[in-house]
Amino acid sequence: MFYLIYFAIIMIIPLYAQSKVRSAYSKYSQVYSTSGMTGAEVARKILDENGLYNVAVEETPGHLSDHYDPTAKTVRLSTDNYYGHSVAGTAVAAHEVGHAIQDAKDYNFMRVRHSLVPVANFGSNMSWVFVLIGIFAQMSNLLLLGIVLMAAGVLFQLVTLPVEFDASKRAMQQIEALGIVSTDEYGQARKVLNAAALTYVAAAAVAVFELLRLVLIYTGMQRSDD
Repeated sequence: MFYLIYFAIIMIIPLYAQSKVRSAYSKYSQVYSTSGMTGAEVARKILDENGLYNVAVEETPGHLSDHYDPTAKTVRLSTDNYYGHSVAGTAVAAHEVGHAIQDAKDYNFMRVRHSLVPVANFGSNMSWVFVLIGIFAQMSNLLLLGIVLMAAGVLFQLVTLPVEFDASKRAMQQIEALGIVSTDEYGQARKVLNAAALTYVAAAAVAVFELLRLVLIYTGMQRSDD
């Protein structure tokens, strides 16, 4: 039963999440905001209204490559969202500014996630080396080391969830309070951000179940050794 659930989670849920994001973004990127503001203008307005004059807004190449860089104090928006006037672009821009607001307010989970980045990167890069050697060579100690390293990546995925949810919450509060969207557009923007949040939930679920699968393999090896 576990493996049926496992395969459903690692295969079906991520595909479903990605399809929801593509569908929501594609739909509402064709709906133009009545404010007439570009994503860049939305980001700048929210930043200025929150006193974050030192945070820059820049264009970045790629599709849905939008992000906030806490080191450079910069909100980077993909070309479509930077110059576009769509509801989807408004939602994405506001979400990234939500991260800038978190940074300015020293939001706990964001600080924890940032501190986990080097550990999670190392764990993600090296964990499978030890896992594969441990499984094929039947060396449980190496497998355990791989599991511990992978756990760092799983922790990062889990901490990411409240960070992303909170950024979306802040985004929705800002675009409503500042009158950037109409009542109908507010609901549409929420759909875009909810769909995006689902991808983080899917990634966390996959990471957790992958870790559990390896733990089961490890316990099986331990029983064999006994």
